[in-house]
Amino acid sequence: MSTIALFWALCVVCLVNMARYFSSLRALLVVLRGCDPLLYQYVDGAGFFTAHGQPSKQVRLVRYIWAQRYRDHHDEEFIRRCERVRGQFLLTSALCGLVIISLIGLAIWH
Repeated sequence: MSTIALFWALCVVCLVNMARYFSSLRALLVVLRGCDPLLYQYVDGAGFFTAHGQPSKQVRLVRYIWAQRYRDHHDEEFIRRCERVRGQFLLTSALCGLVIISLIGLAIWH
């Protein structure tokens, strides 16, 4: 099996997981809008995936999920979605790191 083919397969898997992550994040924002409108505004839920979105507010949601502050929330659906988004973020980050390491390895090897 070709190392180049393995590299591209890894890239495709990484892209699919990134798409799953963004889809789960979008679903999380929909749930958040219904269960906690104040937090939704705090993290710029309406402008999160737009060109005029505020990155500082988007980072707030990432920190909120990374620190697992959602565990004290009253809505079980929101907690489940946050757990899923956090898990997908960790998986996607690891896969992106593996792609970068593989790219460096391929550059050195070939």
